[in-house]
Amino acid sequence: MKRLLSLVIFVFTFVSTHAFAAPSLIPAPPQLSANSYVLMDAYTGDVLVEHNSREELPPASLTKLMTAYIAEYELAKGNISFNDQVTISEKAWRMEGSRMFIREGTQVRLEDLMRGIIIQSGNDASVAVAEHIAGGEAAFADLMNQHAKLLGMNNSHFVNSTGFPAEGHYSSAYDIALLSRATIVHFPENYKMYSEKYFTYNDIRQPNRNKLLWRDKTVDGLKTGHTEAAGYCLAASAVRNGTRLIAVVMGTNSDEARASETQKLLNYGFRYYETRKLYSAGQVLSDARVWGGDADTVKVGFADDVLVTMPRQNADSIPASLELVPEIEAPIAAGDVLGKIIVGTADNVLLEREVVALEPVAEGGFFKRLFDKVKLFFMNLF
Repeated sequence: MKRLLSLVIFVFTFVSTHAFAAPSLIPAPPQLSANSYVLMDAYTGDVLVEHNSREELPPASLTKLMTAYIAEYELAKGNISFNDQVTISEKAWRMEGSRMFIREGTQVRLEDLMRGIIIQSGNDASVAVAEHIAGGEAAFADLMNQHAKLLGMNNSHFVNSTGFPAEGHYSSAYDIALLSRATIVHFPENYKMYSEKYFTYNDIRQPNRNKLLWRDKTVDGLKTGHTEAAGYCLAASAVRNGTRLIAVVMGTNSDEARASETQKLLNYGFRYYETRKLYSAGQVLSDARVWGGDADTVKVGFADDVLVTMPRQNADSIPASLELVPEIEAPIAAGDVLGKIIVGTADNVLLEREVVALEPVAEGGFFKRLFDKVKLFFMNLF
């Protein structure tokens, strides 16, 4: 089971292979007035457009995406609750910049603080949540960097929970897109907060600073940021016809520019690309021969849905070849890797994905194993 068959075992094609060969008529992506930007498929992680996307830049309040992500992670683990009463410290109360106007010494529900972070971009709320989770902002920053490493955010380092300018505090457009994707995919219930347009606390009603929530009904998140060093930044996500994209724009020169430039990216992506589900989790691709088992075959397929990002012009046909391990021997556990599938053509591979056993196969009895060994021996002679 250590080597794959070099020949193509099985070919699966949508409609016809001729349509796939047709050239894709896709114009060059828009050139944005921004220091850095990226357009990513939220479901596959494929990058459709990028410019200086790995450049390390001050992220301003895009930092709060990580603060909120950690809170959502801790909520999912059951370590904290939306009903937690968070005591507001003097440090949180004294935070300058954007605030939700919490008062020192009071207790505020964690759910309200989360909305203060996501909708109002509250620096005070961010510090309060950081202190509640980690005991202090420095310890929370260490937690932020641990999560960044786990998410593959290789061009990020966090010093605080707010994005307040600080030496050694940076991220990149690509990393912010990874973080946004993790928020959307891992915590879909909490993600609904990112689409809320207003939040009122302490009798002060403040709007979400993401202008695209008003301009484009398909946009449902995520977060804005601004400092003098960072410029105007925006991470936004939208879903149209089953395709979800994430656009991150950093270093524009105005509030209006970050919205309009991000809209250009989203419109381009939805116009020329789409996400397609090629296979479903548990879908049987083949019945593979098993040697020495209590069954002669095993169902082969995928543990998860298989999605691909592709140009819309190529949506009619996708050839795919399945390559299986040449000698599959029992015992086999469900989930064991038995080969791979390659989707696309030799000069345009869209994806490679492992295929797994969809069911277990136990060892056969002594005589069954002996018979299969003899049969396999003679087959290999020829």
